[in-house]
Amino acid sequence: MTLEGLVKEFAENVAAQTDAIFQVGADPEDRHGDRYIAAFDELRARGNEGREALCILLKHPRMDVRATAAAFLLRYRTAEARAVLEEAAKGEGLVAFGAQQTLKGWGEGVWDLDPE
Repeated sequence: MTLEGLVKEFAENVAAQTDAIFQVGADPEDRHGDRYIAAFDELRARGNEGREALCILLKHPRMDVRATAAAFLLRYRTAEARAVLEEAAKGEGLVAFGAQQTLKGWGEGVWDLDPE
């Protein structure tokens, strides 16, 4: 799959996961989470070229997509990713909570979504 295809897969599945969480009777399996993590793993396997491709999502229209991409890009693009997460953390709901937890983990040195 192309870098652009992997980035699209990541974004679509983050959005689908968020949408599914709020649907009554939603399937408890996290297949969307598995898919966007698999897309990231493939991007990471391509090194900084793959990480750089994911950076476009830091400006995605959906905050959930921006914040999730930022969570995975903290080590690679620390300042930009932190800015996105700090913006998200000011909100309410699941995305804000996730951003707060990611920033907390980063600050405590336990963040490990993209180990070197």
